[in-house]
Amino acid sequence: MQKLLKLLILLIIMAVNIGCTEPQGEARCRPAAVAGQFYPAAADTLRAEVEGFIGMAGCSARGDVQAVIAPHAGYVFSGRTAGLAFARISPATRYERIFLLGPSHRAAFDGVSVELGYGAYATPLGRVAVDTAVCRSLAVADSLFDFLPEAHQGEHCLEVQLPFLQVRLDSMPPVVPLIVGTADMGKLRRVADALRPYFTAANLFVVSSDFSHYPAYADAVEADRQTADAVLTASAGAFVEALAGNARRGVRNLYTSACGQSPIVVLLMLMEGRPDLCIEHLGYSNSGDSPYGDTARVVGYHAFAAVGRGASAGEPLGHGRFALTRAEKSALLAIARQSIADSLAGRRIRPVDEALLTPALKARCGAFVTLSAGGRLRGCIGNLVGRRPLWQTVGEMARAAAFDDPRFSPVGAAELPGISIEVSVLSPLRRVASEAEVELGRHGILIVKGGRSGTFLPQVATDTGWTREEFLGHCSRDKAGLGWDGWRAAELYVYEADVFGED
Repeated sequence: MQKLLKLLILLIIMAVNIGCTEPQGEARCRPAAVAGQFYPAAADTLRAEVEGFIGMAGCSARGDVQAVIAPHAGYVFSGRTAGLAFARISPATRYERIFLLGPSHRAAFDGVSVELGYGAYATPLGRVAVDTAVCRSLAVADSLFDFLPEAHQGEHCLEVQLPFLQVRLDSMPPVVPLIVGTADMGKLRRVADALRPYFTAANLFVVSSDFSHYPAYADAVEADRQTADAVLTASAGAFVEALAGNARRGVRNLYTSACGQSPIVVLLMLMEGRPDLCIEHLGYSNSGDSPYGDTARVVGYHAFAAVGRGASAGEPLGHGRFALTRAEKSALLAIARQSIADSLAGRRIRPVDEALLTPALKARCGAFVTLSAGGRLRGCIGNLVGRRPLWQTVGEMARAAAFDDPRFSPVGAAELPGISIEVSVLSPLRRVASEAEVELGRHGILIVKGGRSGTFLPQVATDTGWTREEFLGHCSRDKAGLGWDGWRAAELYVYEADVFGED
């Protein structure tokens, strides 16, 4: 019995020593779990590889990046796309802390696992401190935040972001690791509410997500395009609707459109009520673009950044009335007409003289092109958000309005001289709390609910003379298919437009 007791004591001592692998006085450190698998295990090789990915990005760095969405696959597949996200961050930016949000690959649970087991994370490039005080505060703030060791052990989605941050930032702050296990919208709203006090310029949010799994190459490109358009609206509802829309299309082997769906929803909820911020799309690829990938079965990767609004080249135009010059408007109308004419003649679309492209024409924002003949509508197609420069969007929408509007037959060559072109350049979407915020003649509307959506441009209310309730009711019934009063239980968004035409 005495020997058994001594053996038991010895086993307890051994167990304690195995758990206390850190030097006395130092925080317990989570060892790197996927070094040598998802990224190089040798520090010099890892640093050189990450520096190469960031160097290839070619985008200008900004000091006002508040969040990024970056992929978490092996670097040979997604490293270059991840580099686009981190290259957007100015190395000199001094964040107080970095919130890491990713999906759970290793455990099933209906909440958020916040790191309470380790005081630091290790990579081949060194240790990164965990902000244990903020982790504990979140656990106290809402019961949804708990610590599940199995959610963090071996999980790669947060770990693979750390080398990019260590290489990119001159000063590496502590991190707040969060593994999101719930997909319940109500619970995700609670998560966003708990994180909202921290969603400031002082902190960086890194959302870890790959996108489509595992369709063929061309199917992935289309599904990921739909998802990206929704992310750019900064609307959680529009994003979830896009995921549902991809699912309804029945794409073969499309298991999910975003494995980090829930962390992305949290970020988009945090973007609500923040007109000072907008989301940029920085780039896209999929595993089929890698020499190691199979184009028959791919995973998609996007890079996004949430930044302060600006009107410099390549950035979205801000809210409010636009300040396009008369020359810029004339250039857009000419591009629209020439695009249709080239298509009718069977010619390749002519390149636009770069010297004529001002920062406003290069800005990314939504646009609609409306065609009319004899005072009657002849076609109207547009994008609510802009993934391409404005001049390019207008050219594409002009062709779509002429040849792809399902309500009309394609425009013929003989018709073109008699067709008038109108362009509507849109501001970013803004969610409103009630219909009272909709200003007739100023605001276009977007109604979103349960996978259905519909929009009216601002001039629709002016042209029809409708009341606000008629404007909403017609859009809800005729465009979104939700019934006359369906808008009352839907998400409402408004936008403004600079409308100009050839007449």
